[in-house]
Amino acid sequence: MLDWVGYAKELMGRIGEIGRLSPDTLRGYQMLSGAGEKTAHLDAKTRELIAVAVAVTTRCDGCITVHTAQALKAGATREEIAEALGVAVALNAGAAMVYSARVMDAVHAHQGS
Repeated sequence: MLDWVGYAKELMGRIGEIGRLSPDTLRGYQMLSGAGEKTAHLDAKTRELIAVAVAVTTRCDGCITVHTAQALKAGATREEIAEALGVAVALNAGAAMVYSARVMDAVHAHQGS
């Protein structure tokens, strides 16, 4: 599929370039990204499992490669990652169901019933 390790290295190089050209943008992102670590309400593994699931729902390959590596580094197992992905799949299906209901609402509105 993809060379995820190579992609991560290339991505970090490009992000570094953005940081050199627009340092405040990168600092702002890093502040947001690190905010959860400061509260310590969730451990690193849990945060990374959430990040992997969100990466799927936002369809971000960069997020997938970075947060998969970080989840593994934090001790997440393949099974835990798969379970987090199951949550992402279910939420996407749930969102599709909710928006399907909205379509049916629009049908009723357009038909006057």
